[in-house]
Amino acid sequence: MNTMDKTGIGAAVPPETGVAGRVAALLARMSLAEKVGQLAQISGADFMPGPKAEELIRKGGAGSVLWLNDTRRFNELQKIAVEESPLGIPLLFALDVIHGYRTIFPAPLAMAASWDPAVAEEAQAVAAKEARAAGIHWTFGPMVDIARDARWGRVVEGAGEDPYLGAAMAAAQVRGFQGTDLADPERVAACAKHFAGYGAADGGRDYDPVYLPEAHLRNVYFPPFQAAVEAGVSTFMSAYMDLNNVPATGNRWLLRDVLREEWGFEGFVVSDALAVGNLVIQGYARDKRDAARRALEAGLNMDMASGAYLENLVDLVQDGTLSMDQLDEMVRPILTLKVRMGLFEHPYTDETRLEKVVALPEHREAARRAAQRSMVLLRNEGGILPLSKDLENVAVIGPLADSMEATEGSWMVFGHEPAAVTVLQGIRAKLPGAKIAYAPGPEIRRDIPSPFDEMHAGTKKPVQTPEAAEEAFRTAVETARGADLVIMVLGENANMAGEFASRGSLDLPGQQEALLKAVSALGKPVALVLLNGRPLSINWAAAHVPAILEAWEPGTEGGHAVADILFGDVNPGGKLPVCFPRSGSHAPLYYARTLTHAPETSPMYRSRYWDSPTTPLYPFGFGLSYTTFAIADLNLSAQQVQVGDTVTVTASVTNTGQVAGDEVVQLYIHQRWGSDSRPMRELKGFERVTLQPGETKTVVFHLGPDELKYWSTQANGWIQEAAAFDVWVGADALATLHAEFEVVG
Repeated sequence: MNTMDKTGIGAAVPPETGVAGRVAALLARMSLAEKVGQLAQISGADFMPGPKAEELIRKGGAGSVLWLNDTRRFNELQKIAVEESPLGIPLLFALDVIHGYRTIFPAPLAMAASWDPAVAEEAQAVAAKEARAAGIHWTFGPMVDIARDARWGRVVEGAGEDPYLGAAMAAAQVRGFQGTDLADPERVAACAKHFAGYGAADGGRDYDPVYLPEAHLRNVYFPPFQAAVEAGVSTFMSAYMDLNNVPATGNRWLLRDVLREEWGFEGFVVSDALAVGNLVIQGYARDKRDAARRALEAGLNMDMASGAYLENLVDLVQDGTLSMDQLDEMVRPILTLKVRMGLFEHPYTDETRLEKVVALPEHREAARRAAQRSMVLLRNEGGILPLSKDLENVAVIGPLADSMEATEGSWMVFGHEPAAVTVLQGIRAKLPGAKIAYAPGPEIRRDIPSPFDEMHAGTKKPVQTPEAAEEAFRTAVETARGADLVIMVLGENANMAGEFASRGSLDLPGQQEALLKAVSALGKPVALVLLNGRPLSINWAAAHVPAILEAWEPGTEGGHAVADILFGDVNPGGKLPVCFPRSGSHAPLYYARTLTHAPETSPMYRSRYWDSPTTPLYPFGFGLSYTTFAIADLNLSAQQVQVGDTVTVTASVTNTGQVAGDEVVQLYIHQRWGSDSRPMRELKGFERVTLQPGETKTVVFHLGPDELKYWSTQANGWIQEAAAFDVWVGADALATLHAEFEVVG
């Protein structure tokens, strides 16, 4: 494609200086229909009904195209926009690039388990480089929803339950996607989603209503979104669900009052798929015309594929319901992004570039490193791990052991073909001279298929019969019986997490736990590797299996990374970004709860349930290592400070073991009294530290107004109060190293 062949561009963008001048000149020349077109995102896929993309683009009726992943096709459609539409305004091509384009990195929840924002930043920089080489300008990521209910399928796409960790990961992903210059041909525009509160859906059920008081929104659910704004995120996506009975797509308080007026966001907001039209289904709008009006007035710039804007905005302006100024306000940031990205000067993509970029070995190396840093060692009784490389007879058992789909995980880009190194392949590569026997055991399936599964009908496999499942179970046990050591690989298929993937139970699906019990009964040493996109209730395994490695959805190099850890080439240092409940019925479960009048530590109330402990199976921030650490010498710079001052907190961390390793030192606080009840613990600092055996380092944290303030229900605003504070520093949310200080007025 000749990148100089741009006949419409010279007329469309006069040579005024500055982005604002170019955008103003464009707006002055655009017809009403062309402005409405810029507010429409249309489908590039054949499965959507309605006018074809070419027809809409030629008339200037599209600002963006999604559901397309074809470089040649991108150029074809761009050529129509640039050379055949009235003003030659280029298209934005958008796609969900969540944790990698061709080189797949650990899922976002796994990257959060690294407790290392640099991991997320590097991963999304690679994803951006590959996606931009394919012709994609804009990704629908990062997802920064806080999720405290592990039943919710989309917990895998975010950073877990904590706003402080979530904010750090949100900003890092924005930096990774966008870099410092959106005109950089190796970067893409990012999109913070889903604004806001989507992770708190009733019952953990995707799309169901959300009811959150303003204090909870501002203290817990908003911080990652605000961090994305401060990091310069280009776009936002509204959420599907009702927030306190007002759909987020038509929620003026969210999209105008908070996002633009309070936070100063200058980019644009796109709806989730079909969400503007869905305002009718939700009982918020009378019809699609009313839906288009409500969404635009609320501050929703771009309609993702529902057609409501294209079909109704021209009439709404012509009859005076909406003004041209309102329309210009919505169009302006879309044009601004296109100018800032250099799309008017460079609208086309070199169709030979992608295969060169995805072949870069440093991308696979980065994916392997990210997977290594994301894995969490949950159990290692008797020091069974790391395993010896002198093993000669190993059995690898489980339905996910040789699954590329489960290894790469959920939310692949449209049309992606799995190409992961599986756990079985990683182990065989690590022990090339050993006998590695493999048996999958019974297959696992969802009880109710995903709609996404229906879109790939050609890849369906017949359901395993009960007789075949029984035979597969026996074969797996006999395979394990013949080995000296067994590595079980269990968890969830890729389609069991993500959108359309909420669950009522957090147990291992299918017969996996029964298989684990049968293999463990053989008396062989057993190590369990989990591949999953959410916390699982693995109570039996936690009590009976000596070694458990949480590998999450580790990505393209996942199998190599698992083997690196199992056999000691890498010492695991990840920590949980979410609690692991003992049962799905315990969700939502999170560490940062407020104190009740009768704490569970009291003699009378040892649990909120009479049939099981309400404590998590594994707490937030938990993770083991092949070495040991001591955290000590907690010191505060002052025992008393004025409101507005800062307390400096220091502690030492020492590697007391025999091998080098990483510890994540975590700082938690509790405000003892105030206008509102405050959580019993809140994360307010963390640092991942690498230490050689015997080495000691000092970590330094700062507690100032940003860390000590909160949104008060009583005050209806942000406050920092004179009060006493507890401080804990340690290796998880149950840290016991304690100090205290007081803030005075």
